[in-house]
Amino acid sequence: MEPAELDLLAGTLRKTMTSASGRELDVALTGLGWAELLTELPDVAISMVFRLLGETGAHAPLINDVVLSAAGHDLGEVVPLPYAGGSWVRWERSGRASGALDGDLPVRAVPAGNPVPLAAGRRALGWWLAGTSRAMLALARGHALDRTQFGKPIAAFQAVRHRLAETLVAIEGAEATLVAADGELGSLLAKAAAGRAALTTARHCQQVLGGIGFTAEHELHRHVRRALVLDGLLGSARELTREAGALLREQGSAPRLAQL
Repeated sequence: MEPAELDLLAGTLRKTMTSASGRELDVALTGLGWAELLTELPDVAISMVFRLLGETGAHAPLINDVVLSAAGHDLGEVVPLPYAGGSWVRWERSGRASGALDGDLPVRAVPAGNPVPLAAGRRALGWWLAGTSRAMLALARGHALDRTQFGKPIAAFQAVRHRLAETLVAIEGAEATLVAADGELGSLLAKAAAGRAALTTARHCQQVLGGIGFTAEHELHRHVRRALVLDGLLGSARELTREAGALLREQGSAPRLAQL
């Protein structure tokens, strides 16, 4: 697709995600040709759609479609997905809330499931985590520019600047890893990097926002809970890091994952 077409698509998707979420968004994206986009341009579909889900705070059960597409199955169904700690969950296509950490997500525990392709799903979740991290950073940055102490914005204080700068470096590093991700190991490392970046972002942005960031009225807590749930899906950052280390020790060498 041409850059102008990509910009138009991104604008349409952002507008749709701003006005709908959950089951309603699932239906809307189907009408916009989500299935065709995922089939014909999977890299564009995964990076753009899931990043925008994170930035807008919307949600939809699209991770099912990514895994189903990678397995060569028809889209639109629900498939059990591995979760942190050896557990399994189903991301339902209904509009019912669940008892998960992020109550907006219809994610429910199930006894077990069959092995599923993980690489594409991990890249999708990585982009979602990166988008969520961008949203948290925007909230913290806006607060730092607006909040004043001793007659000047707190963004002028070095400690605040360092936290925001470290957050931005973590996010952009994760995004670079996602862009270069290819194959099982590359996707595993990209998901781990995105999960670690999201946790770093949540920690630093909470510190910048101070007490207001703990309140239910502020948007930060929604993004933090979303990041915690997404980090655990298809393997947490900690688990994937250990898995990658064990694999490299077993192989005795590290493959080239990106051409620099």
